Amino acid sequence: MDYEVFDLGDVRLQRGATLRDAKLAYKTYGELNAAKDNAIVYPTWYSGQHYDNEWLIGEGMALDPSRYFVIIPNMLGNGLSSSPSNTPEPHDRARFPEVTMHDNVRLQHRLVTERFGIERLELVTGWSMGAGQTYQWALSYPEMVRRILPFCGSAKTSLHNFVFLEGVKAALTADAQWHHGWYREQPVTGLRAMARVYAGWGFCQQFYREQIYSREPLGYGSLEDFLVGFWEGLFLKRDANNLLTMLWTWQHADLGGTPGYAGVEDALAGIRAMTIIMPGEQDLYFPPEDNEWEQARIPGAELRVIPGAWGHFAGGGLNPVDTAFIDDALKELLDREAPF
Repeated sequence: MDYEVFDLGDVRLQRGATLRDAKLAYKTYGELNAAKDNAIVYPTWYSGQHYDNEWLIGEGMALDPSRYFVIIPNMLGNGLSSSPSNTPEPHDRARFPEVTMHDNVRLQHRLVTERFGIERLELVTGWSMGAGQTYQWALSYPEMVRRILPFCGSAKTSLHNFVFLEGVKAALTADAQWHHGWYREQPVTGLRAMARVYAGWGFCQQFYREQIYSREPLGYGSLEDFLVGFWEGLFLKRDANNLLTMLWTWQHADLGGTPGYAGVEDALAGIRAMTIIMPGEQDLYFPPEDNEWEQARIPGAELRVIPGAWGHFAGGGLNPVDTAFIDDALKELLDREAPF
């Protein structure tokens, strides 16, 4: 096991359910200094686990473990932290409770403060659902988070994004093996169908038009090879109930639902961290215009679009050009003098 587990005890979730004996899996990179002021939080994304984030960590990069103490907390529902697949009765499988972004970040805050005694974070950053958690960190703990860089994500899931996820959910649960979440074996047909739905959204029209999947660094031999090898391969490794738990979290992501705020505009105005928002130029989930709306409502925020044809996966660590673009922005942000 290449990660550690923080025991949270019984946790009352935002929607009212109590998650018994909750656990948060995490991995750290680098060393926490004596002043405990070199910490960065880098949450996971939909279906991702901590090792899927490692492409943005390394010597000479912004998230350099020789300089910073990087914490990657695994999202609830991802199969390592408390999830339908690893939670005992009565909250196992289809009975796993509804989890919000707010729940995830509140428990991550406990990890950061109780396990490590950290009172200030130099940065929170993340891709996709990790970006959603980044916004939540900045709002929930404004006295703690100095800088944020959410990329290819949003503070609130749009209706168009919600509808896309309805298609994903319908494909997965149409499998006869599904049995309303009480399956004995993984609904493989549904997982493969889900992957095919996802394939049309994760990358953009230009990516397919120019057959970028056939070139390095991907190098698939045909479109079908890409659909099977990349997309089906991605989701067949996951548990169906886990995927649906995280899908619910994604669909209901809304920074405006944070206690004490009167909607998303009010919430965005409450962010005090130094902010760079980085959408993918052709992201079909989180288009730049959605982030432009957010940027205009966060005091002092900057919008910096990741150019190119990789769509949502501009933030996925697959394309070295996009990785360098994101890393450069992170270096610049970390070099800026934060307000506290």
